[in-house]
Amino acid sequence: LAQTAELPGRSAEVVREYGLPREALRSEHLGSAEVWEALLEDMPMTALVRNLATMTRVGVLAPGSDGTAKVVDQLGDRDRIRKARVHPIALLAALRTYAAGRGVRGRNTWTPVPQIVDALDAAFYTAFENVEPTGKRLLLALDVSGSMMGGMVAGVPGLTPRDASAALALVTAATETRYEAVGFFAGHRGWKRGTSSRFVGRADGITPLAISPRQRLDDVIRTVS
Repeated sequence: LAQTAELPGRSAEVVREYGLPREALRSEHLGSAEVWEALLEDMPMTALVRNLATMTRVGVLAPGSDGTAKVVDQLGDRDRIRKARVHPIALLAALRTYAAGRGVRGRNTWTPVPQIVDALDAAFYTAFENVEPTGKRLLLALDVSGSMMGGMVAGVPGLTPRDASAALALVTAATETRYEAVGFFAGHRGWKRGTSSRFVGRADGITPLAISPRQRLDDVIRTVS
């Protein structure tokens, strides 16, 4: 039935009537705001996060729109995030990609809606509850060298190895009770190369990192920097 719909309006009707996902619709109708408004009414959390950019491009998500209000409400729903079992790093990747205004692949661009960016940021911290503690004693050793500031993790714009490792350290701090975090960059005996090669003062090249579950991610990134 969905594949025989001639107009986007008919596809939207079929979505509302049968609860169909986007994969069941004709591809040429997926550029319609009307269709995405229908899809948004009963969209699962993972699909919601995955399609934020598309819904912004077609105009469903815009400052002050009903679509934006609905998405902000869903991203703020602790129970929905828990039931979807979405991992904090998945939400962080979505946040960085959406805020960048360009996709990992292709040439699609969009203008990020500030309310959506803020809602994704809040959802990242909410999703910490989805990570089950191991109950073990953990030592986190983070590479804090300058090379960690370059490149992208999984091709996500703005998600550097430093940001990803800091985020995982913060998640661990928020879920585990017995952990210690240290940073390393110099290797054996703390030798640092550069224009003025020198010993950095720590015999083992290890520096304790004060990472607390009360911190925000930006604070942790500054700590490891």
